[in-house]
Amino acid sequence: MVDNAVKPLGARFVKLWAASTTSALGSGLAMVATPLLVAARTDDPLLVSAAAAVGWLPWLLFALPGGVLVDRVDRRRLMVLVDWARVAALAVLAGAIATGHAGLPLLYAVLFVVNCGEIVFRAASQAVLPAVVPRERLERANGLLFGGTTLMQQMVAGPLGGFLFVLAAGLPFLVNAATYAASAVLIGLVGGVYRALPGAATGQDGAPADAAGPTPAGSVLAEMAEGLRWLLRQRLLRTMAVLIGLLNVTLTAATAVLVLLADQRLHLGSVGYGLLFTCMAAGGVLGAVVGDRLIAAVSAVWTIRVGLLIEAGMHLVLATSRSPYLIGFALFAFGVHGALWGIVANSLRQRLTPPEMLGRVGSSNLFVAAGGNCLGALLGGVLAGAFGLTAPYWVGFVVAVLVTAATWRVFDRTTVGAAYAVPDRVAPEPADAPLGTA
Repeated sequence: MVDNAVKPLGARFVKLWAASTTSALGSGLAMVATPLLVAARTDDPLLVSAAAAVGWLPWLLFALPGGVLVDRVDRRRLMVLVDWARVAALAVLAGAIATGHAGLPLLYAVLFVVNCGEIVFRAASQAVLPAVVPRERLERANGLLFGGTTLMQQMVAGPLGGFLFVLAAGLPFLVNAATYAASAVLIGLVGGVYRALPGAATGQDGAPADAAGPTPAGSVLAEMAEGLRWLLRQRLLRTMAVLIGLLNVTLTAATAVLVLLADQRLHLGSVGYGLLFTCMAAGGVLGAVVGDRLIAAVSAVWTIRVGLLIEAGMHLVLATSRSPYLIGFALFAFGVHGALWGIVANSLRQRLTPPEMLGRVGSSNLFVAAGGNCLGALLGGVLAGAFGLTAPYWVGFVVAVLVTAATWRVFDRTTVGAAYAVPDRVAPEPADAPLGTA
């Protein structure tokens, strides 16, 4: 028998990972180039910030209906279609920039289309994964996907995007289009049918069952509500979703004013400020690489609990320390925690959710996370302006301590162990226990 630690993930996963990592590089290039392009055309702060708002708006508008779409159609084909649509949109933008016809309205429109596609693509890829890899290798697969995305988006894309923009303003967007095209080709090479039916099961090798027909569909609103209700009735997944939303509020509030902290308290230049994010990204890559083994060694229970303590500690260090080295280490530790948390959360959700609801439940989590990010981006500036630069970090510390205390007993060995032992298809838990109670 092959040990799970070395059991291969298979050729289909390799293609999925290559597609995801390549796509992440392109997305990272666009993330870097977009504010540079806007700033080159206007110095109006409202117009500059509008680019970020347009980037987040689709997550609030279309995350939930996007999950319905993922659960209604063949997920692999949907991912291919989304990639080609994004290729077309970015090619139009790159051509317009090259010919001098790229106004801000066109840029905002392309950003909106690309981010709508990102929502659907991400929900579909998370829903496909349990049918691509063996159930016992979900942690390893999620870790590799997270690591590839972090490496490309947060470490490689930054300097490369700036360099390409200097060569030609449209070049980062053109390369982004090429990465989405490569992703579409790679996903197209993944064999199998990935249309989820009620009661759908995977084979012993993780291969999806072929679908004989479309999933019975009700109204979009009814299916969205069904996914949300199912998530809310799952005590463990419900708690993790709420935690992600709350902690994203404080995390985004903290990072929104980090540039001011780096300048006024740490006296770092632009390079030093960028290195703080590099520390976080390096921690994320390390956590992704060793995540499955570390989780197996210390258990998912303590991975979650210690991670919450690390989150509180990071905010405390940012609130009190003037040492860039200590803050860099705190951000590195947070990056490791973020990777481990993502691996555990995605793997638990993929294990517990019925196959035909993976899209809706996954998109519900994306919706909650995006809501936290949007609120946090506004909250950071408000708190810092009203109560001082360190106020967002003190608020983050207090919130992290409170949610750790409130949810400590939820993440016990019995509850989490039962989640790992549950069969591929499960019924939701009764909604008889309030959040944060044993």
